[in-house]
Amino acid sequence: MLFDSSLRKELGRSFGATLVVLVTIVVTVMLIRTLGQASVGRVNPSEVMLVMGYTVLGHLPTILTLSLFVAITATLTRMYASSEMVVWFSAGQGLISFLRPVLRFAFPVLVAVFVLALFVWPWSNQQIRELRDRFQGRNDIERVAPGRFIESAGGQRVFFIDKDTADAKSGRNIFIASNERGKESVTTAASGHLTVQNGERYLILEKGNRLETEVKSGATRVSEFQRYGNRIDARELGPTNNNSPTMKPTRVLLSDPNPTNMAELSWRIGLALAAINCVLIAVAATRVNPRVGRSGGLVFSLFAFASYYNLLSAGQSWIGNGRVGLVTYLILLHGGIFVLTIGWLLARNGNWNLRLPGRGQRREAAA
Repeated sequence: MLFDSSLRKELGRSFGATLVVLVTIVVTVMLIRTLGQASVGRVNPSEVMLVMGYTVLGHLPTILTLSLFVAITATLTRMYASSEMVVWFSAGQGLISFLRPVLRFAFPVLVAVFVLALFVWPWSNQQIRELRDRFQGRNDIERVAPGRFIESAGGQRVFFIDKDTADAKSGRNIFIASNERGKESVTTAASGHLTVQNGERYLILEKGNRLETEVKSGATRVSEFQRYGNRIDARELGPTNNNSPTMKPTRVLLSDPNPTNMAELSWRIGLALAAINCVLIAVAATRVNPRVGRSGGLVFSLFAFASYYNLLSAGQSWIGNGRVGLVTYLILLHGGIFVLTIGWLLARNGNWNLRLPGRGQRREAAA
């Protein structure tokens, strides 16, 4: 049918262009953020692109929903502005008739949002955590990049190592600032290497100086050494046992229905339901005001999308605090928006005109 094919073809072009733009923006923002994490030693510099890829993959449900929302709004706005909607309305195609081709086009995107929100989102978060834990589990000399100050895995020391040797267990021009047991110390050395003694890792420094200051009394002590051992860690670091609900699979959240898990589950289910409601809102709310122009529809789309997702975040917080239940929240928010949108769509399709009785009487009297 000409009506379905022409509408879906234009929706495809608009959706593709919007998706490319949004993905480019998100990738740029995530790249800057990931590079900042790598500069402070939280992410391995060689794994920046991998961490960024997992992060973008986790945000794909939001990107796809916004791209679909903007594409439908932009397409219908153009059809209103070029009077194509008048032609279709005159041919017997009401506003309800636009739901079928729009939903047929949006169905694969909605399925992708559902799968990404319920299954890919926790998996990508888990992968990012494993990459960070693996990098944090390396010894401090391996984690330090030449010429930069990096915080140690324990968070109590700051290292600077000019690592110009062939192996990864030695370096030169070493600077260590630490704050432990009520003492602040600054140690410098010409060279050093890493060794393991009695299951503990030590950094053996050679030809250096040490300035130690008591935090309470302010007493200082300066010493010079030819060989000095500095313990790095009492044990090898392994993956952290992070019990964050954002990393738990959906089936685990369902098997343990505590408020924290239900809050995370409401976010995942809400992403899928919000995508469906956004499609209906785009069809029901899009129109052209000659005084505003075509940009008014895009501004409305962004405002409605941001408001909807703020309600998702607020509801997640309410469920986590025990103020509202999961089922009640889903029915009130998503069910309420669905009913209001369908009512709005039927009102526009039937050209319902709500008037106050007084206004009609005054107009008749004036006539």
